[in-house]
Amino acid sequence: MTGTPHTLILFAHAMPHTSRVNSALAAAARMLPNVKVHDLYETYPDFHIDVPREQALLEAADLIVFQHPIQWYGMPALLKEWVDVVLEAGWAYGEDATALKGKGFMLAATTGGAADTYQEHGPHHYPFSDFLPPFRQTAQFCGMRWLPPLILHGAHQASQKKVDAHVGQYVRLLSTYPDWAHEQLDQAAPTLIQHPPE
Repeated sequence: MTGTPHTLILFAHAMPHTSRVNSALAAAARMLPNVKVHDLYETYPDFHIDVPREQALLEAADLIVFQHPIQWYGMPALLKEWVDVVLEAGWAYGEDATALKGKGFMLAATTGGAADTYQEHGPHHYPFSDFLPPFRQTAQFCGMRWLPPLILHGAHQASQKKVDAHVGQYVRLLSTYPDWAHEQLDQAAPTLIQHPPE
């Protein structure tokens, strides 16, 4: 990779006007040079995805970010449709498929539940990291480098101070890629990047 890295954020929120955290994250990211925030619900309200266009955007990126709320332990419906039709065999994965090889992949997600709800005796019964394998395997199957996700739990209840700190951390990660990514890959990377409770 030469020059300033280009980041593509695939922003998937069906009702961003109702989202305090994801809207703030997207707005902050849009202010950064060499970062494209691609609003999938705005671009494809009919779910008819322009596959060649999406593949061209991916090819131009060095870092690919999925930014969205976690819904039923996974990604929103339009992002799942995007994965299904854009990440084609022979292009994204399979023999001789190199379009995404070596690109960084990061998940920037929010949850409605607090961090302590993701444990054996909480309502979700498992740590949040147990719900990440589909994301991680998708990235790795396509030859991308899985990076520690940035997660904000309890997004609806988070104080403005906590939201501002989270947005600041997102901006720092996007602004300093790939420096921090190399450091993470050179050592035992944490499973998640998340804020401690207030």
